[in-house]
Amino acid sequence: MKGKYTRLKLKMLLMVVLGTIIAGAVGIFLLEVVIDGVLQDPFARFFLWASQTLFGQTQEEALNLYQIYIRNNKSEILTVCIMVLMLVAFYLALGRFTHWLEDIRAATRRLVEEQDDPVVLPRELSPIQDDLNAIRVQLAARERSSKEAEQRKGDLVAFLAHDLKTPLTSIISYTELLRQEEDLPAHVKDYILVLYQKALRLQTMVLDVFDVSKAATGNLPVNLRPLDFAKLLRQTLADLDEDIQASGLSIRPALPEEPVWILADGDRLYRVFQNLIGNALKYSLAGSRVYLTLTTQDGRAEATVQNTSRDELPYGVDFTERFVRGDQSRTDGGSGLGLSIARTFTEACNGSFAIRTQADLFTAAVSFPLTDTRPEPEVEA
Repeated sequence: MKGKYTRLKLKMLLMVVLGTIIAGAVGIFLLEVVIDGVLQDPFARFFLWASQTLFGQTQEEALNLYQIYIRNNKSEILTVCIMVLMLVAFYLALGRFTHWLEDIRAATRRLVEEQDDPVVLPRELSPIQDDLNAIRVQLAARERSSKEAEQRKGDLVAFLAHDLKTPLTSIISYTELLRQEEDLPAHVKDYILVLYQKALRLQTMVLDVFDVSKAATGNLPVNLRPLDFAKLLRQTLADLDEDIQASGLSIRPALPEEPVWILADGDRLYRVFQNLIGNALKYSLAGSRVYLTLTTQDGRAEATVQNTSRDELPYGVDFTERFVRGDQSRTDGGSGLGLSIARTFTEACNGSFAIRTQADLFTAAVSFPLTDTRPEPEVEA
C-alpha cells in the first residue's frame, strides 16, 4: 500500500526540485549578468535615467540611491528574487496538482452518471484509477442485482395477483347469485352483502397491485396517441357524476373550450384522473369544493385536482409511495395504491406527476408537453 503512490511522489518531488533549480539559476543570472555582469552599465544607466526623469532626482542623488539600494543590497535583492521565483514555481506545481484533483472529480462524476466507459487517469494516479474502476464494477453489479431482485419481486406479485383474479371472480359471481335468493333470512342477506362488498374491494386491490407490479417491471403496455386533454377531463367528470352527487361535494372545473392536444394513452390517463378525483371525493372535508383546472404554459399542459383534506395531512410524507395513506387510522378499505398508480401511469405516458400540500390543502398536478400531432381522421366505411 505504501508503494502505491511512488510515481506520484517522485513526480511532485521532481517538480519542486526543478522549480528550485530554475529559481536559483534565474537569481544567479540576475546577480551575475544584470547587476554585476555585462548588463551592469545599461542597468545602472536605466536606473539613473528613471530616477532623474520620473522622480526628479539630480545625478548625484540618483547615484546615491543606486549605491544605497542596489550596490549595497545585492544579496538581499537576490534572496527576494529567488523567493518570488520559488513562489511562482510552487504556484505552477499547485496548478498541476489541482489538475489531478479535477481529473479525479470528473472520474467520480462519471461513476455517479453510471457511464459504461472505464475511468482513465494520468499514470501518476493509476492507484486511484484502479480503485475507481473497481468501485464502478461493484456498483454495476449491485445495480444489476437490484434490478433482478425488483424484477423477481414484481413477477411474483404479478403472478399472485393473476392467480387470485380467477377465484375472486368466482366468489363475486356466487355472491351475486346468493343476493338474488329471496327466501333467505334478513341477517343472512346482510352477511352476503358484506361478503359481496368485501370481495369487490379485494378484487379492486388485486387489480391495483397487478397494475403497479406490471408498471414497476416495465411491462405496462401503453398506446401513446394524440388526445384532447380537456375532453378527457370532461369525460371523466361525466362518468363520475353519480359519485360526485353522492359525495355532497361541489366540483369546480376550469377547463378551456378549445382542444388541448397531448400525447398519452387515453385509458391510462383516464384511470389517473379517476383515481385523483375519487381520492378527492373520498377524503375531502364535508361540504367543501374540489377544483379541477387545466392550464397551458411554456409548451406544457398541466391539470390539477385541488381539495381541502378532511383529516390533518402529515408533514414529509410521500403520498405516491405504495400503500401510503394520509391518515394511517383510516379503515375505509382503501388500498393506498391510488396515488401510486396515478403517478406510475402518468410517468409511463411520459408525463410528470407531483403532489403539493399546504396545511390541509392537497393538490395533485399532472403535466404533459403539448404536441402538434393530431389524430388521423376516421375513414368512413
